[in-house]
Amino acid sequence: MEFAIRAILSGVIIALIAIIGRKAPAAGALIASLPLISILGMIWLWRDTADRILLADHAEATFFFVLPSLPMFLLIPWLLRGGHSFWLSLGAGIVLTIILYFLTAVLAARIGVRI
Repeated sequence: MEFAIRAILSGVIIALIAIIGRKAPAAGALIASLPLISILGMIWLWRDTADRILLADHAEATFFFVLPSLPMFLLIPWLLRGGHSFWLSLGAGIVLTIILYFLTAVLAARIGVRI
């Protein structure tokens, strides 16, 4: 039952972003940019474990994985405005993010950050 509630709440947030984004793209983007899912994830993780170190590690890792995802939000509109299809643009953004995630993990390990 808890899983269903969590899934429904997360799905409602995503659906609201899509509905609002149709009428007001900037407002939908603002809501999407809020770390609502991350905050919910931290609340649920805390509720499930009450482990300060686990939650701290989770929050820190989230920070380091948000950074490499940001270029995707520049690449996709650039490709779309250049006449490329949505699916190609989205795919390229996803591939770029995966590559940057990998590089982030490698670089973080080199400087002693565990993610």
